[in-house]
Amino acid sequence: MCIAERKLLYSKKGGSERKDFSIRISKPFVVDENMAKPPIEKGFVGCNVEIVGLDEKYPTVYGADSLQAVNLASNMEPFLERLQKRYDIYWVDGNPYFE
Repeated sequence: MCIAERKLLYSKKGGSERKDFSIRISKPFVVDENMAKPPIEKGFVGCNVEIVGLDEKYPTVYGADSLQAVNLASNMEPFLERLQKRYDIYWVDGNPYFE
């Protein structure tokens, strides 16, 4: 279940065609000790981050509680900055995401 979503546009560097993509954050879930590698402590909480419309992966984010997990998952700026090496990123209104 998605609790938050950001919709954006991208184009490959040097290209002009803009395509939709979105970043979705899942509902926090309690982590089983064996779900992560290396194993993490019992009681930690995770959030999946899904990239839709762009062939990129985002790792599951873990926090000490659900608030921290959501906070860490929602901090997608470093991820989007790395994407800038291959893509130009825009808000859905067409304005550049990064000025």
